[in-house]
Amino acid sequence: MSSLTLDRPRPPVVRPGARVPHAIVIGSGFGGLAAAIRLGARGYRVTVLEKLDQPGGRGSVFRQDGFTFDAGPTIVTLPQLFEELWALAGRKFSDDITLKQLDPLYQIRFDDGETFTESNGIEAMRREVGRLSPGDVEGYERFLEKSKAIYEVGFEKLSNVPFHSLTSMAKVLPDFVRLQSWRTVHGLAASYVKDSRIRTALSFHPLFIGGNPFAVTSIYCLITYLQNTFGVWFPMGGTGALVKGLAGLIEAQGNTIRYDAEVAAITVEGGAATGVRLVSGETIAADIVVSNADAAWTYRHLLPAEVRRRWTDRKLGKARYSMSLFVWYFGTKRQYRGVPHHSILLGPRYKELLRDIFDRKVLAPDFSLYLHHPTATDPSLAPPGCDAFYVLSPVPHLGSGVDWAHAAEPYRRAISDFLARTVLPGLEENVVSSRIITPLDFHTRYRSVLGAAFGFEPVFTQSAWFRPHNRSEEVDRLYLVGAGTHPGAGLPGVLSSARVLDSIVPHGADLA
Repeated sequence: MSSLTLDRPRPPVVRPGARVPHAIVIGSGFGGLAAAIRLGARGYRVTVLEKLDQPGGRGSVFRQDGFTFDAGPTIVTLPQLFEELWALAGRKFSDDITLKQLDPLYQIRFDDGETFTESNGIEAMRREVGRLSPGDVEGYERFLEKSKAIYEVGFEKLSNVPFHSLTSMAKVLPDFVRLQSWRTVHGLAASYVKDSRIRTALSFHPLFIGGNPFAVTSIYCLITYLQNTFGVWFPMGGTGALVKGLAGLIEAQGNTIRYDAEVAAITVEGGAATGVRLVSGETIAADIVVSNADAAWTYRHLLPAEVRRRWTDRKLGKARYSMSLFVWYFGTKRQYRGVPHHSILLGPRYKELLRDIFDRKVLAPDFSLYLHHPTATDPSLAPPGCDAFYVLSPVPHLGSGVDWAHAAEPYRRAISDFLARTVLPGLEENVVSSRIITPLDFHTRYRSVLGAAFGFEPVFTQSAWFRPHNRSEEVDRLYLVGAGTHPGAGLPGVLSSARVLDSIVPHGADLA
C-alpha cells in the first residue's frame, strides 16, 4: 500500500525582541483554520475573522432538538493531513480526535433497486464488480492502476505545488498528456469498463467537489484511488469535532478567532495588501492577508476593482461555477438500522440530469441524492432511539433563476417521498427535527458567488495555473486558500491549499 509522505516546514527562528508580524485570515473554513495553524507555526501572530458565530464556514455545525448536524463536509480521507496540523501545534492528533474507518465506503442504489457496494480492499471490490459484470473485472483492475498513476502525479506531486507561472504549468503538461487528462472522468472509466452501472460507480466522485463527471478532467480519477487506498473515515462527534479541534490549536498557539466579524474589503496600498476593513467599519492592519473566502467573492467584492488586472468583473462573469446544493437535515424519532453511513441514491436519469444541473441550469423534477447517516457510526449525534440524517441533492446555482423561497418546501417533500419509497419507510411521520439550506443560503450565509457550493467548476481550463493562484496575481502579500484556489475542493484539496503557503509565504522572522 502506498503512503503519503508529509514534509514539515522548518520552525521559525525569531530574534529576541523582534516584532512579531501579523497575519489576517479571512474565514474559518477548513482551509482558513489550517492556514492559521501553519502561519502560527511560522512565527506569525494570527487573527482569524469569521462572519458566522462559530468556526468552520461550510463545515460548521447545526444543533437543534437534541440532534447534531454537520453542515458540510462528511467524508474524511488522508487523516495524515490533519495529523500534520496537530504536530505543527505541538499536539498529538489521536489525543483529541477519534477517527473510525468506514466499511463499506458507500452503497450506490440504482433506480431499479440494484445496489453496488464500494468497500475497503481490492478483493472485495473485485467481487462486487464481478457480481454485477464479470467481464469488467479485468477492466476495473486496469482502471485502478491508471487512477493510481494519476494520484501519484496529480496529488502527491502537484497538490502542494503553486502554479504561479505558465512555466510551472508547462513542466507538468507531458504528465497530463501521458495520463490522458484531456479525457473526462466518466470517459476514462468508460474506456476500461462496459457496464453502465460500473462506469457510474467509478466516476461519480467528482460530484463531491462540484464537478460533472462528464465534463471534468480525468485527473480527478485520483479520488477513486485515494479513497480505496487510504480509506474513508468519520470523526466521532462528527466533522464538527475536527473544526473544534483545529480552532483549539489556533487558540493554544496564542492566536485569535473573532466571530461575527465579516470582512467588507481588503485594504491595499502601494500594490500590497495592508489589512482589512470590517462591515462594522473597523480597520485592522496586517503584514499579510490570507483569504479563505470564496475566491470569486474575494476578487469581486473584497478587492478594489482598480487593482485587478486578471480577475476582472468581466472575467469573473464569464467563469464557469460549480453546481449548488439543496440539503435537508432531519432527525427521526425511530432508528433505521441497516441504512449505511453513506448512500448514493440514483434516479432514473444520470447524464441528462447532470446536463440539466450544470449546462441547462434547470431544476428537474427528478434527482439523484447523497444520504448521510452519521448515527450509523456515532449514535451520540441524536437522542436515544433516534437517528440523524442529511440528504443532499445537486441543483443548479442561482444563475437558474429558481425562486427557492417558494420551491424549497415542495422540493423537500418530493425528496422525502422518494426516500420513503426506497430506503426510509414511513419517513415523513417520523421526522421530529428539520432544517434546509438552498443555493440562496450558500450565497447569503457563505458569501459564495451565484450560491455555487464549490466555487469555480473544476474543468481543465479552470484548474492548476488557470485557477486563482494561491499567491494573488493582483496584489502582493495577499494569498488564497480553500476550494476556489489550487488544488481545489474537498478536504484533502483545501488542506493542501494551506500547505502551499509553506512554499510561498515568508517566515514571520523574515518580516520581523
